[in-house]
Amino acid sequence: MFERIVHMLHKEFRQIFRDPKMTRIIFLMPVIQLLVFGYAVTTDVKHVRTAVCDLDNSVASRELVARFVHSGYFTITARVETEQEIRELMDRGQVQAVLQINHGFGADVQAGKTAPLQIIVDGTDSTTAGIVLDYSAKITGLYSTQIIRHQTERLAGAAPAPGTVALQTRAWFNDNLESRNFYVPGVIAIIVMLITLMLTSMAVVREKEIGTMEQIMVTPITPTEFILGKTVPFALIGFADVVLVAVVGVFWFGVPIRGSLPLLFGATALYLMTTLGIGLLISTVSQTQQQAMMSTFFFYFPAVLLSGFMFPIANMPTVIQWLTYLNPLRYYLVVIRGIFLKGVGPGILWPQMLALGVMGVCTLWLASRRFNKTMA
Repeated sequence: MFERIVHMLHKEFRQIFRDPKMTRIIFLMPVIQLLVFGYAVTTDVKHVRTAVCDLDNSVASRELVARFVHSGYFTITARVETEQEIRELMDRGQVQAVLQINHGFGADVQAGKTAPLQIIVDGTDSTTAGIVLDYSAKITGLYSTQIIRHQTERLAGAAPAPGTVALQTRAWFNDNLESRNFYVPGVIAIIVMLITLMLTSMAVVREKEIGTMEQIMVTPITPTEFILGKTVPFALIGFADVVLVAVVGVFWFGVPIRGSLPLLFGATALYLMTTLGIGLLISTVSQTQQQAMMSTFFFYFPAVLLSGFMFPIANMPTVIQWLTYLNPLRYYLVVIRGIFLKGVGPGILWPQMLALGVMGVCTLWLASRRFNKTMA
């Protein structure tokens, strides 16, 4: 048995690496994808293109505009005076936000009245618009608090000024709140899923297309040995890709690994069991490589969307939330982010690892049963 599996492994490795293009795809493309996604997939909003419509042109209005500029989140790209100019800039997409200050803003501030201020945002990108509104609210809130404190001190004279509340914030696990630290481990997970699914989904169907399946059927090899011979090479390639892209994530993007590396490899083994099992199951039910590829993408894209990688699962409808429990990527994202950012151990991550283990055993068993029927 062992000798037959070794021969299968030798055959699979030769078939994979005899094509230099395939070798580059397996090891070079994940790195390129991580570099592209690592820079592209981020929710950090900086240098928002902003137009200013300052109709008051007072000391107070200029100070407020300066606060927006010095925050580092807004870049003034235009100054307008009419509503028509504002509409044209927004329609053309030349600005993402418009800060409008009407006549009498400075006088209202000096008189202690509520001075209206308007921020107009491009709502086509709701996520960016929400973040811009949040930045604007914080800047104007601090400015308003400072005005109130100065007026209170001026009216109080020699009397002691009322006390204030100083909020001290601290973010655990991601001190600078960089979204890249959150997304890069997730990118590692989805790249490994894509590579292993694509390789394994082609494994059995390729034998059917080139006509070697009949030759395999007349050999003494058992279905279990055949499944092991097909999965072990791709599992090793999956481990190599995990190490490769993790090294790039740590040393290029500066994402920390605070947890245990053996735990990361153990969880990755369970995750690869699931992805390889799903890939083999797709391969056994497909008749051509084109069918296998289409089936792979039919599974892959919903898996990414329903994993919590881009959209919080808690915000999804209840029925969709139940469906996410069948998604292995959901569990592995919790594991890899917990190991990278939080440094947690198996005492915290055991439910996710147990789920991955159960899913891996079930998918490999289904693929083996399906292959038994194929050989029969």
